[in-house]
Amino acid sequence: MPDAVLFDLFGVIARHQSPSGQRALAAIAEAPGDALWDAYWRLRPPYDLGQVAGAEYWRRVAAALGTAFDEDRVAALIAADIASWSAVDDDMVALVERTAAAGVRLALLSNIPEELAAHYEQHHGRWLRHFGLVAFSCRIGRAKPDAGAYLWCCRELGLSPDRVLFIDDRAENVHAAERLGLHTHLFTGAAAADQAIGAADIRPDRSGRLSSWPVSG
Repeated sequence: MPDAVLFDLFGVIARHQSPSGQRALAAIAEAPGDALWDAYWRLRPPYDLGQVAGAEYWRRVAAALGTAFDEDRVAALIAADIASWSAVDDDMVALVERTAAAGVRLALLSNIPEELAAHYEQHHGRWLRHFGLVAFSCRIGRAKPDAGAYLWCCRELGLSPDRVLFIDDRAENVHAAERLGLHTHLFTGAAAADQAIGAADIRPDRSGRLSSWPVSG
């Protein structure tokens, strides 16, 4: 049976990008929606991997749109982008806290750029502190569904893949983890995730491990 639970962030504990946030980004960019979102997602991987910072990412988006953003607009886009991804699911936060209180070892794996990662560290430290391992793609240089992202977490946890339960809302990420031998649960809601963790019968971690990174906020 698993010895740890590895959670996805967005679509599981945190909510997906809000429609209001998307509208705000489109308004600031002054770009047609379809063209903006094509460039936004197509150019996102290097940003999520920490290969470029937010300002360079938005300059690349502007170039793909056939325009340019000045520094003020870039700053506004970075702030609006962060805000659009900042909401969390209170039921899932409660589940994380209950699971941690039961002594279960927790880890987090998220495809996330540096500016957004820093925002979560600053504003969501109350529940992030329950994760003994936090693997942000921008800092580990690996992103789901690449095998390296899961294997990096397993190595850092000191566990073989078959000792880890992975929870994610995207089927391609779940299938990639399954191919490596991780136990998996395709997230559909807090109640089902709670049942999956309970059914896994994970042994409490008595090692006294603490979070591996400093939390502010």
